Amino acid sequence: MQKGIQIAKTRFVPIVDETPPPSPAIRGRGASWSPANRFEKLHVDLGDSDVVQIGQDDVKRPRRATQYFHDGTKTIISRNNSPDVGFETSVNPYRGCEHGCIYCYARPTHEYLGFSAGLDFESKIMVKMDAPELLKVELESPLWKPQVLVMSGVTDPYQPVERKLRITRGCLEVLARFRNPVAIITKNGLVTRDLDLLHELATYNAAAVNISVTSLDSKLQRVLEPRTSLPEARLDAISQLRAAGIPTGVMVAPIIPGLTDHEVPRILEACAKAGAQFAGYTIVRLPWAVAPLFEHWLEERFPDRKEKILGRIRDLRGNGRLNNSQWRTRMTGEGIFAEQIASLFEIGCRRVGIAERPTLSTAAFRPTREQLTLL
Repeated sequence: MQKGIQIAKTRFVPIVDETPPPSPAIRGRGASWSPANRFEKLHVDLGDSDVVQIGQDDVKRPRRATQYFHDGTKTIISRNNSPDVGFETSVNPYRGCEHGCIYCYARPTHEYLGFSAGLDFESKIMVKMDAPELLKVELESPLWKPQVLVMSGVTDPYQPVERKLRITRGCLEVLARFRNPVAIITKNGLVTRDLDLLHELATYNAAAVNISVTSLDSKLQRVLEPRTSLPEARLDAISQLRAAGIPTGVMVAPIIPGLTDHEVPRILEACAKAGAQFAGYTIVRLPWAVAPLFEHWLEERFPDRKEKILGRIRDLRGNGRLNNSQWRTRMTGEGIFAEQIASLFEIGCRRVGIAERPTLSTAAFRPTREQLTLL
């Protein structure tokens, strides 16, 4: 890009000028409504009482059941060229995530499927049943250059349905067969189910797990990340992973200024005591429809702190908005509050002896099918 030329920033403008319905929060869900999909002009929120037409004010809205859909994707390895995510390739066995974290930056990806970033993201889950076989085919390809694959990125590989479908485990079985290194990011203690495979990979310096901890306050966790593992379960997962010899760290992510930032030192201390060896953090990101969803959530759950939290986020983003997608600052923010959080995190890590993230190795990679060579 030539010096002096600036690229205009795209600002989120809702395709439908709408106000969140005056309905109560839904137990077990992060979002309580479905904002319009930014790609579609016609929008009807099926959770709106005017649409449901219950007919009685005292009748509660029906609970939103989770639906699962077959995802017929033909490839499983995703690639990115972002300089600030720390990896180039990833595997996501699912699209959408039942964990329902209200702040999830991946919510807008559901709009590409014709769904909403709100309730649809956490209740309409696309399932890649063929993921293990697709992964095997891609790793067997002579075009594959062995490198670390990250399991996560836009969905949690250990969300609730994984307990039954075992797609993530199937992918780990393939990775273990190839000895291809993998790094996992999850909020779910279910990761300990796969200690055997992770231990096998770890013997070749080819596995690491990052347990994401946003808060140690279980009351906050239940409304912020309603279907994730409790904080105690995540600390226990760290202990089990370390006992199995698997490199394990913590992602203090996302840090929400005015709501969870004060917990950073305690989170690091608790995770280090459980056995965490390394740590990372990100600042909350609110792209596209995530911003109005998060604002409405604050109004429902923490109306007294809403303006303070939103004001801090705007300061961190440096543009007076709730989101800034600019590379190199979108994960950490900018300005005095960003500097304070960075310092708090750095000092916290140093105080409890948390070191840098380890470098995984591709040295043990082995193709499972002999490649033909021309003589």
